[in-house]
Order: sequence, then structure tokens, then C-alpha cells
Amino acid sequence: MIRSLYSAVSGLQNFQQKIDVIGNNIANVNTNGYKGSRVEFQDSFSQTLQGSTAGSGVVSGVSSMQVGTGVATSQIRVLDTQGAITRTGVNTDLAIAGEGYFVVKDPQTGAEFATRDGSFRVDQNGYIVSSNGYRLQGLTATPGAAYPATTLSATVGDLQVKPLGVLPPPVAVRSWNIGTDGTVSLAMSDGFSQKIGQVKLEKFTNPSGLTREGNNLFGNMPNAGRTGGSYNVPGDPGIGTIQANALELSNVDLANEFSTLISTQRAFQATAKMITTSDEILQELVQLKR
Repeated sequence: MIRSLYSAVSGLQNFQQKIDVIGNNIANVNTNGYKGSRVEFQDSFSQTLQGSTAGSGVVSGVSSMQVGTGVATSQIRVLDTQGAITRTGVNTDLAIAGEGYFVVKDPQTGAEFATRDGSFRVDQNGYIVSSNGYRLQGLTATPGAAYPATTLSATVGDLQVKPLGVLPPPVAVRSWNIGTDGTVSLAMSDGFSQKIGQVKLEKFTNPSGLTREGNNLFGNMPNAGRTGGSYNVPGDPGIGTIQANALELSNVDLANEFSTLISTQRAFQATAKMITTSDEILQELVQLKR
């Protein structure tokens, strides 16, 4: 009887944890680039009452007898699936169609984080930054021998929207844009286009190894199977493309979350009823001798 109580308690604890995860998913249904989570269970250890024995040509084998002791959470998995992409018309908004993550760097500490939230902006110094001021990473460019030629460097750095070299007067920057391959280009008033950088993406062999750091950021990139420090070019095999003037929405499916919530709630109620039933039986045992 004590085993049933402890098994039921483990069920209550783990079902409550699953409800917490579902609640967080629903709360982030409108969060840009949010990736939902899923709780996965596994049975706990079992108490062996009788071991199994092998049979022979004369005697049949005997099966083991075990009583389980409850349930445990095996993992809380991040669902790295594509969210819907919506157009915003803002040229600093970027969405990834396919696999990959943007990488942003804290300019004060140098710490790098992965994110699918492409709601960037340009700060007062021309850097492309996230909502909390972290700078978007990519290949930077250096001025070529003649305007408007530029050369992309082999190292990754902070992307900055500004013309390279000395512009011949009266040439000025008319606009800028980001292509599907991540190329950041300036459109000049004389009709030329100057490439000033390229957004790079990072892909992970184990996205579930990433840890949520808040502010739509993921940390612990090395343990998630980072595919090298050189990043990946958008559009390469296995890498998504970049959609400018658009944002990726949350991948949370409300219909699925609510159906899972209902089944989890019923499982919670059934487990609570098991505690009540065990208590009633224990009460009967106590009252056997009056």
C-alpha cells in the first residue's frame, strides 16, 4: 500500500511539471522565434519480487515479478521545428526559412548566443543589434581597390551598416537590404551596389542541448554540437535561407497544447484519486482492531 502512495506522488509531481511546460508554451504563443518544449516520461525503477528462471526440456521457465515505483521525467525537449513566417515590411526584420540560428554577441562580455528571433534594429553606431543590444554576427567586408568593390573577410565579426572606403562625391547611401544568402548590400545614389557583409547562420547537431537564457536567447552552444566556428552560409545544403522584411512566429500549436493539457489534467486527477483510495484502504487497516 505504501508503494501505491509513493507511485501516485511521483505521478503528481511529474504531471505538474508537464502542466508547467504546457503553460509556458501557451504563454509564448506570440513570442517571435519561440520554440516549444515537450515533456517526456520514463518509468522509475521496479522492485523485483521474484526473479525469472530459464526453462529446460523438462521444466518450463518462470517469469519475473516486479512492481513499479512510479514515473520520472526523462527529458524536457525543445521542439526545433519551423514556425510560421509573416511579412512585416521592416528591413531590419529577418526570418530563417529552414534550419539554422542567428548568432549574436554581447559587446561588453563577448559572450555569444543563438536565437531565432530576427527582430533586429540598427543602433546609433550602425551595428545591427537585437532588442537587448547584442550585435548580429557575420562576415565583415573591407574596401576594394576601386569603388564600389569590397572583399569579404574570412573572420566573423559585428555587422555594421555603413559605406566602406571614401565615397566619390556626391554619391550617398540610398538604402540597404539583406539577401536570401545573408548578403548585406548598400544601394548607392549613383546606381551602384556595395556589399558590406554577410549574415552567417549556425547549425547544431543537437538543438535540444541548447539552454534557454531568456530574451529569446539560447546558450551552451558547444554542448549542442556546434558545427564549427566558421558558421554556415544561408542557402547551403542543410541550411535555411534568410527572409528579409519578415519574422518567424512561435511554433507552438495551440490545438495540440490544449489537447495535451486536457489529457495531462485527467492523468493528474486519476493519480490524485489513487492517493485518496490508498488512504481509504490504510484507514480500513487501522480500524481493523477497535
